[in-house]
Amino acid sequence: MNLLIIEDEPLAARQLQTMVLDYDPTVTVLAILDSVETSVGWFQSHPQPDLLLADIELVDGQSFDIFARVAVKCPIIFTTAYDEYALNAFQVHSVDYLLKPIDEAALRRSLAKWGEWQHRYGPVHPALDLGQLLATLRASPPPAPDYRDRFLLKQGARLVPVDVADMAYFFTRERLTFVQMWDGRTMLMDYALDELGEKLNPKQFFRANRQFILSVKAVGRVHLHFNGRLKVDLNPPIEEDVFISRDRAGEFRAWLGE
Repeated sequence: MNLLIIEDEPLAARQLQTMVLDYDPTVTVLAILDSVETSVGWFQSHPQPDLLLADIELVDGQSFDIFARVAVKCPIIFTTAYDEYALNAFQVHSVDYLLKPIDEAALRRSLAKWGEWQHRYGPVHPALDLGQLLATLRASPPPAPDYRDRFLLKQGARLVPVDVADMAYFFTRERLTFVQMWDGRTMLMDYALDELGEKLNPKQFFRANRQFILSVKAVGRVHLHFNGRLKVDLNPPIEEDVFISRDRAGEFRAWLGE
């Protein structure tokens, strides 16, 4: 096994080397590096080792800075005095995370774990390239939200599945929520308007105010009103006046396609 050690404390580096050779005298320690810069230069000019023992806090930065600059494709055992980097450590190809002072038995377990991986799975896959991952995530569109296309509504003693496409608008009355259907039926809903706002596609439905969520097809005429408000005629009609506040008027007009 070819091993690379990154450790800026000479005594700790010698102890690591001794413990590894006591575990397996056939190991070849390729180099002991003490900084980000020397490590980056080493990886740029040498083949990848079989295993890396890496401290995290180095004289000129953190070992994570190395991985951001060069592709480190070998498995890593982190050796550090700090436990707050564990999550970052497992974002690269980490075999284990050992806290200083390094216990020889713990190091032996980590080396045995690495050997078991090699035996069971063969050569370990390349480490995660964080820069490439970030670029991929930025280029990939976010997953489409899973909006509801139907609800199960109560109708007397029955439960009836109703498609969202059949719903004109939702409104509250006396602390109850109702849906107005295109066919003229008014049905009770088990959801509050706030909950419905999260389940409905915002391209098709707009939260007009505290009392109404409107389908775009339910909007009839829109009238300019006092103080910058908008008054909306709905289809099917309803007794209540429906207003859009001045603060939301611009958003409502943009939603309608202005």
